[in-house]
Amino acid sequence: MKLKPYGFILSLFSAAKAPPKPAMAAPSLAQTSANFHTSAPPEPPQDLDDDLLCSDPQAQGREPTDDASPFPNGSPGRCLSAGSRAERAWAHWAELGRPKLIVAPMVDNSELPFRMLCRKYGAEAAYTPMLHSRIFTETEKYRSTEFTTCKEDRPLFVQFCANDPDILLEAAQRVESYCDYIDINLGCPQRIARRGNYGAFLMDNLPLVKSLVQKLALNLNVPVSCKIRVFPKLEDTLNYARMLEEAGCSLLAVHGRTRDEKDGKKIRADWLAIKAVKNALSIPVLANGNIRHMDDVESCLKETGADGVLSAETLLENPALFAGYRTADWIVGSEESHKDGHLDQAELLVEYLKFCEKYPVPWRMIRSHMHKMLGDWFKIHPQVRDELNAQSKLTFEFLYGLVDKLKDLGLRIPLYIKDEDVVRISANGSAT
Repeated sequence: MKLKPYGFILSLFSAAKAPPKPAMAAPSLAQTSANFHTSAPPEPPQDLDDDLLCSDPQAQGREPTDDASPFPNGSPGRCLSAGSRAERAWAHWAELGRPKLIVAPMVDNSELPFRMLCRKYGAEAAYTPMLHSRIFTETEKYRSTEFTTCKEDRPLFVQFCANDPDILLEAAQRVESYCDYIDINLGCPQRIARRGNYGAFLMDNLPLVKSLVQKLALNLNVPVSCKIRVFPKLEDTLNYARMLEEAGCSLLAVHGRTRDEKDGKKIRADWLAIKAVKNALSIPVLANGNIRHMDDVESCLKETGADGVLSAETLLENPALFAGYRTADWIVGSEESHKDGHLDQAELLVEYLKFCEKYPVPWRMIRSHMHKMLGDWFKIHPQVRDELNAQSKLTFEFLYGLVDKLKDLGLRIPLYIKDEDVVRISANGSAT
């Protein structure tokens, strides 16, 4: 069987108990997460064209390729000793190829077309955007627009935010056949997470966190992963990580900043804390924070001992990061050892748009990526950015035309790669 990015959702979720909704745009997380415990999500505005899908969701699709569970005998959390759980966690990680270069979960930004673009340029695994577990169980429209995948979209982590173990399990069971991990978001530091009582604000209620992990570990046929932030005190972080592993977590991603350290550009992630977590656990550990280019990847893996790295914000500006490309900001001081990579963000954006035509997503996601990938270009020609902002209803014709307009203005901002000849000469101690 092959996997449909949209069509399969309809049959997958046909057993949903939620009553049918009127045809309208799917509610966004920003509109609904603050009301996590209400009986139904608030209705979105009726005039938001950006919440509409960018094209016909039935245009492309495949059926599932394999219904077999990655754990034929059940999740590693089921009635196994700690040693056996760790062995099975590592066996699963090895079966996936031990991916090291991973697209981090990003609300409205790590959707299927963007994941596929990053995979084309070196990403070895990826997370979905954070999905709201309650809305996912209640609203078919939300499910069909916010979660999509395809055969080539593996290994895949599907991430949920939650504060109710039963609701989380119901949401997870709907997608477990289409991913390699169900991930629990325990790291979102935004105010909306505080209001909704999820993400990093569950650090104040560790018994609840433990119950979320245990519920999934004991009932799913795929492993459970968690993504966390660190506590201000290292010992608290280590106790937290050990608790998650004991509860049944099979892989832990650690963002090396605290809940209050939200500005990743001003505050460096604590790689020493990630290293301490790695040394304290017996399951795979991923590092998140300070990944701007491949030199950072190598340094992070070496300094933390982590089994892989996650990148978020930098990938949004440069989806080719994992293929060795970097923006001009990250060659300052080493210009002589880098050269034009014959690739730029406008070309990457065109590739992204083509993925969107194949795998439809809401226009709001596309608009966001336009601003991220072309941010430097818009600084030089702000009138083109203003034209994008003024366009209430987007079309692919308009967006391709916008890229052409930037090119017609004579603008090109290249991405750079290392000049291996210069690097080789420098390594040999010869003059360049």
